[in-house]
Amino acid sequence: MSTVVLIGTLDTKGPEYGFIRDRLRASGVDVVLVDIGVLKPPTIQPDISSEQVAAAAGTTIADLRFTREGSDTRAEALATMEQGATLIVKTLCDEGRCDAILGAAGSGGATVISGVMRAMPMGMPKLLLTTMMSSVARFVGTRDITVMHSVTDIAGLNRVSRRILENAAIAAAAMAQPTGDDTRNNKPLVAITMFGVTTPGVLRVQYQLQNAGFETIVFHAVGSGGRAMEQMIDEGLVDGLVDLTVSELTDELLGGAFPAGPDRLTAAGRKGIPQVVVPGAIEVLNFGPRDTVPAQFDKPERRLIVHNPYVSAVRTTKAEAIDLARIMTDKLNQAIGPTAVLLPLDGFDSYQKRPDGPYIDDEADHAFCAEFRKTLRPDIPCAEEPFNINDPAFADRVAETFIDLWKTHRKPPGGGIGG
Repeated sequence: MSTVVLIGTLDTKGPEYGFIRDRLRASGVDVVLVDIGVLKPPTIQPDISSEQVAAAAGTTIADLRFTREGSDTRAEALATMEQGATLIVKTLCDEGRCDAILGAAGSGGATVISGVMRAMPMGMPKLLLTTMMSSVARFVGTRDITVMHSVTDIAGLNRVSRRILENAAIAAAAMAQPTGDDTRNNKPLVAITMFGVTTPGVLRVQYQLQNAGFETIVFHAVGSGGRAMEQMIDEGLVDGLVDLTVSELTDELLGGAFPAGPDRLTAAGRKGIPQVVVPGAIEVLNFGPRDTVPAQFDKPERRLIVHNPYVSAVRTTKAEAIDLARIMTDKLNQAIGPTAVLLPLDGFDSYQKRPDGPYIDDEADHAFCAEFRKTLRPDIPCAEEPFNINDPAFADRVAETFIDLWKTHRKPPGGGIGG
């Protein structure tokens, strides 16, 4: 029988969690109920008490308990319970007693529950039912957490809340069932980065690599995608990288909407896995809706494009292009494994597609390529190709280059999602 680990604050939401537990059992799964409440004793009996959770974090529930909202100890108590619950749930996973995680909470409980979920392996089902939809990005981070809007607060059972809680329970029970999909295949897993303006090239590379016997995983270069990819590479879940879209570096440097943090473009080099890097969309600086573009970037020479109602983009300058070349080479020069670079001289994305692409700027692009060649470590191959990044011939060269690198650095495939 599959097991759902149900985590919640049983001091304030006992009846609601009792209802969820009963619905889970009725759906054919076992339940381990974990109490993370710190205000007072629980109103229903947990399988793992808040005392046990606190002890796992090296303290006692009495030391964590506070008597009123707004107490200075609240944040510390939440962080401590997250630490203890994470250790307990990891142990349950190791014992084969966790096939899915479910929690229902407001702000404080969701902070703890989502923290536990983020520490669990990719592929393990994680469902968070919460009122705090404005905090989804913070709760999810880089993990595969499903967030469901509770609509009502988790405070009482009525004709609306019962249906929503039951839906969450049924969903978690279904996700906990074995899928029959063998994620531990023998194909090497290659990560590829993609943006809307590099999609044709990425799809062609993906097709060629899959035909060559690789499995591919594509990350959307919108900040969270880059962070997730770097984390998965660090965790040993990815065997190779075709980094075809690096605009997250541009957003990191210039304050755009999709930065992936200072560690972007470092994990593959640090882990020593084969990587082929292309400066796809490097000239694209992203912002949100049109009215969110900062005044210093909202100028005619920036060639502003409204990509869709939620994303606007402006073109980088020659000076910024040179800075970005140095940033890329600084990172690539640290690589300890097989690395190669391809420069598409006829455009870094569809915005530069000739004859009339809005971001064509030969002077800036030539300056980028010149600085890149000058500062890249001499032993890293850097091929200049007379194509746009989305041309099939360029994508084929990228795929061929990766396959050649792979032949020089064979390693066992990654462990697959779920660890």
